[in-house]
Amino acid sequence: MKKMIWTGLIVLIFFIILAIFAPFISSYDYKTQDISLRLQPPSLKHIFGTDELGRDVFTRMLYGARVSLSVGLLAVIIATFIGVLYGAVSGYLGGVLDNIMMRIVDIILTIPVLFLILMLIVYLGPSIINIIIIIGLTSWTDIARIVRAEVLKIKNSAFIESAKLIGLPKRVIIFKYIILNTLGPILVYIVFGISGAILIESGLSFLGLGVQPPYPSWGNILMSGKDYIHTAWWLILFPGVAIFLTVFSLNLLGEGLRDLFNPKLKKE
Repeated sequence: MKKMIWTGLIVLIFFIILAIFAPFISSYDYKTQDISLRLQPPSLKHIFGTDELGRDVFTRMLYGARVSLSVGLLAVIIATFIGVLYGAVSGYLGGVLDNIMMRIVDIILTIPVLFLILMLIVYLGPSIINIIIIIGLTSWTDIARIVRAEVLKIKNSAFIESAKLIGLPKRVIIFKYIILNTLGPILVYIVFGISGAILIESGLSFLGLGVQPPYPSWGNILMSGKDYIHTAWWLILFPGVAIFLTVFSLNLLGEGLRDLFNPKLKKE
């Protein structure tokens, strides 16, 4: 369990450091084009080669990490805020309101998420801000259900009853006592959610509906390389490996945290 957490964390921190210090790691500009250098294979001068417009792929990978990781994190923050608040209120208040709120969640879950995201992207237009907002607004239902289930377990606990007896407002009980005691599942969701959001963003960018040039993301670097897969293998290999390693590290971290916060799994 600890090995999973540390392995995932080390790989993830490695990519975060590359993203943060991108301007200091590479001296090239990710937007600068030089057709005379197009489709150059990896070399000492361009360690990941160049793309079809002569841009340094390593530099674009570094700045692409910024975009992909930022989209994943910010989208999950939006989804977590909505889902945690929704699930906590629904579970704590219970009764008819809980039934109505959960039926709304069930209705949303019947809508294919990818279809909804594609429809909204086409309607609002592809941009980094729109992608973050759309992924966030379409990904909160799972955490809402998780938090509601946790709230139902603890809302009749002694410390909650004590808070009621001393007259604390419901909003204080929800935020200070309920949500704080569900941080374990929330943290696990955030880690897995970032992984899923990165995959969604990469898929949208690969389809041309995500991050738009000249801004690089791992997905649109893959898209630009699909037409040169037989002659410029590096355009597919490096972004593909980056996406795989990042998602794999997040999944390792998420699995490790889930085992850590789940007493039943710890006993096993």
